Amino acid sequence: MARSEYPNSPQVAVGALVFRENRVLLIKRNQPPGKGFWAIPGGRLELGETLKEAAEREVREETGVIIRAGNPVYTFDLIERDDQGRIRFHYVIVDLLADYISGSPHPRSDACEARWIGPRELDKLPVTKSTRAFLKEKIKFD
Repeated sequence: MARSEYPNSPQVAVGALVFRENRVLLIKRNQPPGKGFWAIPGGRLELGETLKEAAEREVREETGVIIRAGNPVYTFDLIERDDQGRIRFHYVIVDLLADYISGSPHPRSDACEARWIGPRELDKLPVTKSTRAFLKEKIKFD
């Protein structure tokens, strides 16, 4: 498996955008990058996985929620450098729209919290820059 921290090449990761009753499923990240911030659940692709399979697995692992992943709706780069300017993380992230199937969110795996978040609550939480931009600018979640 490729290293997450100080990789030799960019890593491909997915996120799943899941809505239920005008709320979005978010996790509070327990690992870097973005530790302590709320974000769309997701993670790295494993060898032999499709984007959809990875999104479904990551949401299940991080929240216990079962989804059916759909098509990509947003792609962005996450590049984080350390104090010496070395690349600590480099991800190409593909967010997919997903349908909620079943389950109640509870934190597992890389999440320390997991829950459905409404638009008003989103404004009060520490949310990753990419998640806020995606939800507010691209999806018009308000």
